[in-house]
Amino acid sequence: MAIITIEQLPARLADGRTLAGLDLGDKTIGVAVSDRGFSFAHPRPVIMRRKFSLDAAVLLALLKKENAGAVVIGLPINMDGSEGPRAQKSRAFVRNMAQLSDLPFVFWDERLSTVAAERTLIEMDFSRAKRAGKIDSAAAAFILQGVLDRLQSLDAADRTEPGPPNAD
Repeated sequence: MAIITIEQLPARLADGRTLAGLDLGDKTIGVAVSDRGFSFAHPRPVIMRRKFSLDAAVLLALLKKENAGAVVIGLPINMDGSEGPRAQKSRAFVRNMAQLSDLPFVFWDERLSTVAAERTLIEMDFSRAKRAGKIDSAAAAFILQGVLDRLQSLDAADRTEPGPPNAD
């Protein structure tokens, strides 16, 4: 399908669907899925990366199972706002996925998402070994929650914008 902006996303989300979030790494893909009300992000087990065709098949099956209506991809932007090799890899992954799927894809700035996810897991008293297995999906949930929060603020702004004056 297409790569769209966060502002275009609400029009593409159908009732009863979910929103998926991905944190792309070299070895794993962290996955999270929203509830149907688009309020909360829930981590799912990571996908171990092998090669694109296998990764895509596993991911597409998961997106279908979770009834995803769109996919949010964490975009690893450098702290100075520039895009480096990791961001280019993420963009290439999405271009390839968009050829295989009718779902819309949205990029979301993932700066410090892994740091925030790790802090959360530490606060939850996960051991280092347990954190290692959950960090990528926790980061995906952090990324997705950022989008869900943004969608809530866009919805609130739409409800409070004044309409045209009444012609009474």
